Amino acid sequence: MRIATLNDKKTVVDILYSAFVDIKIPNSINFIVKQDKKRNKRLKHLMMYLFNIALYFGEIVISDDNKACIILLFPHQKKTTFKTITWDIKLAIKTIGFKNILNVLKRERELKKNHLKTPHIHPIIMGVKKEYQGKGCGPRLINKAFNHYTNNKLPIIIETTDPSNLKLYKKFGFNIIKETKSLNYPLFFLKKEILDYPLASKSFK
Repeated sequence: MRIATLNDKKTVVDILYSAFVDIKIPNSINFIVKQDKKRNKRLKHLMMYLFNIALYFGEIVISDDNKACIILLFPHQKKTTFKTITWDIKLAIKTIGFKNILNVLKRERELKKNHLKTPHIHPIIMGVKKEYQGKGCGPRLINKAFNHYTNNKLPIIIETTDPSNLKLYKKFGFNIIKETKSLNYPLFFLKKEILDYPLASKSFK
């Protein structure tokens, strides 16, 4: 496992794109990405956006074989700058589409309502290349990521739309704190109170 740098942008985007491009069922990704003939291009731009945000306000971990990655945000470090505003505008144009902006804002309100106001860690997306899914790449990376970080005891908030993920997250010490269908698809919020594993190479102050 390694921590991504700017040079890893294509690798991370390719992993995430491969993981989600064929998933057409209602979920958080398809809720954000406008579903039209440009969907695949819009999806790739979303993954580039998430990489950029995490590079500034979080961390991206990649498996040594470049088959899987996890993007984590540290919300208490996030700031609004000219650069982030520019990224948000491009996201609205290239990924969301103007007609879908209100729905996406509704989703953001739902997330904020169920996340902590105090410092915490938010894994926002994990992906495994399509051809390696179901072979344990994801769980192995999660385990290595948790054991990589040191000297922090921050709670983790994560959400998922897939009930099959709940068993995996519970295995790593997460508990369901909220379930909602207000966005027309099931959304589960899970929390790990205090990380038993060391959790970030950055300083949380």
